[in-house]
Amino acid sequence: MRMTLGVLVAGLGLFSLAVPAVAHHGFDTEYDATKKVTLTGVVSKVEWLNPHMRVYVDVTDASGKVATWNLEMTSPNTVRRQGWGTNSLLPGDKVTFTGFEGKVVETRGSLFSIKKLSDGRELFTAGGPEAANNPSGADTPR
Repeated sequence: MRMTLGVLVAGLGLFSLAVPAVAHHGFDTEYDATKKVTLTGVVSKVEWLNPHMRVYVDVTDASGKVATWNLEMTSPNTVRRQGWGTNSLLPGDKVTFTGFEGKVVETRGSLFSIKKLSDGRELFTAGGPEAANNPSGADTPR
């Protein structure tokens, strides 16, 4: 009985380690390295979630139509090591960002850099194919 329980616990442990590895994706799976955009908009939401943070930015085009960009970043831990805090970027902040469009949904992007316009501070620079092709990944602060 003890051996069966030990095998079951070991199996569940290995399974729980494998699930996050299978779930991770590469840059080229979702984003297009040839479609780099730089836009200005207003932050509507910031999600400090693992494995990737997200920033949502409302961008208004010349005709007045608003599109919400869903921008994927690296992990919250990496962003904190770059000097961010939970109050560094808040809903309502006006920003200029550079990112790479999604292959399927163009307004779902990989964030390359974002600058807060109120103080000119660049808050993040680590996304895109340059980071994805770096052997140490997007975890390399720049």
